Amino acid sequence: MQEPLVVIVRSIITFFTILLYARLIGKQQIGNFTMFDYINGITIGSIAATLATDLSSKALVHWIALTIFVVLTILLQYLGVKNRYLSKVQDSEPVVLMENGNILEKNLAAARITKDELMTQLRCKNIFSPIEVEVVLLEPDGSVSVRPISSYQTVQKKDLNIPVQFSKLTTEVIVDGIIIKQNLEQRGKDEAWLMDQLHKQGVRSLNEVSYAAILPNDFFYVDRYDDNISDELNISDYQGPY
Repeated sequence: MQEPLVVIVRSIITFFTILLYARLIGKQQIGNFTMFDYINGITIGSIAATLATDLSSKALVHWIALTIFVVLTILLQYLGVKNRYLSKVQDSEPVVLMENGNILEKNLAAARITKDELMTQLRCKNIFSPIEVEVVLLEPDGSVSVRPISSYQTVQKKDLNIPVQFSKLTTEVIVDGIIIKQNLEQRGKDEAWLMDQLHKQGVRSLNEVSYAAILPNDFFYVDRYDDNISDELNISDYQGPY
């Protein structure tokens, strides 16, 4: 009975230690998840797991190791902000994989990426032909950034001299039959307006509404619990439970 109690106490200590240290480290590892960050995160997690469950050694030893890893991580973050060269040593820098439709085989080999993997990344960016590419960059976090040749880029409103209007956000006003009064007030509406909009769409009771929102173009959207889906849209030929 003593061992479970020790595990419980050590797990509680580990949980709140990780919570505190995660707040101290901040969001940098998530926002720029390099290979070093990935390995460092796994190591910190492994030490924390050992701290919580390894009863063959003292908890203090593992706690000290965990603290040292976190302190070093924060120190490297601070030095990386202050020193550009050290930041590049720690996180590396972008690598050009393609330029003007040409694959840079030397850089591709240095990054240990195959041509098939490169083409897969291009397709994920909705580019299916290499001749559409102006430049492809391998970012330090392993993601790929692609810039299409200008003639293949999507036309924007400013290119056509179309006035740009500020776009609002979708505002939820009913969720699971419950009115969100604060959101209504933010859009300058009241419950009387809301009920009028519901009646116009044939809704007689809030209990019928699963979700309702005021869209960015001020259109009122309603989704009911009762979804009348026609057989024409049912593409399944599987009679199982899913």
